[in-house]
Amino acid sequence: MKLISWNVNGIRACLKKGFEGFFKEQNADIFCLQETKMQVTEEKGKEVMEILQLPIFQEYFCYWNSAEKKGYSGTAIFTKQKPKSIKYGIGIEEHDKEGRVITLEFENFYMVDIYTPNSKRELERLDYRQVWEDEIRKYLLELNQKKPVIMCGDLNVAHKEIDLKNPKTNRRNAGFTDEERNKMTELLEAGFIDTFRYLYPEKTDCYSWWSYMGRAREKNVGWRIDYFITSKDIKEKIKEAKIYADIMGSDHCPVGLEIEI
Repeated sequence: MKLISWNVNGIRACLKKGFEGFFKEQNADIFCLQETKMQVTEEKGKEVMEILQLPIFQEYFCYWNSAEKKGYSGTAIFTKQKPKSIKYGIGIEEHDKEGRVITLEFENFYMVDIYTPNSKRELERLDYRQVWEDEIRKYLLELNQKKPVIMCGDLNVAHKEIDLKNPKTNRRNAGFTDEERNKMTELLEAGFIDTFRYLYPEKTDCYSWWSYMGRAREKNVGWRIDYFITSKDIKEKIKEAKIYADIMGSDHCPVGLEIEI
């Protein structure tokens, strides 16, 4: 199976910057999005309907989880195979208002699309982020007891110093605090694999997000904060993990996973 994940930083904007070409070219079995910034409700507006009816989406089953706040957060999954079940959020009201999680159940695995909250400047949301991390880990472990899990998304953390260009100067910045990194370590030690580091433990200068400031992308001054995480039980099925750093359209680039499952 070929899986793609991309924080599009607004699906409307990304559609104007080459999204359709990449989506069609990759022809992925499952395509997950984060930060869609689009309200997909029963009372869909004209613009939303036009997006949903694009030819590239017609061979996919589409699932959207929108934030209550308009133009904010949101996730989506496009899958060629119809899932056995769909769940939006994790079943905790405090965490389910921002459209950050979609879970699809398939015959042999769960597919979980996650957009982790940013701790923000001055770390004003770091305390909430710690609670979120604990609940997400608990949720993934419950799924993992039933069948293997493949989780992807913008997790808003560079786990190791190798995962960002300037670790020393970013030590207490959102996305590279000890607290956030420790939570990622806890998740992996609980029985999961960072697929890219599993295949490429020492590979440097591999990033998935760049600031719009200071020509950061041109200089490749970036962070690797977009992941495919799988249950350890299926690590031998991982064939390839990719970062599509040359794909524009967002401040993030897509990441991919090829797995036999």
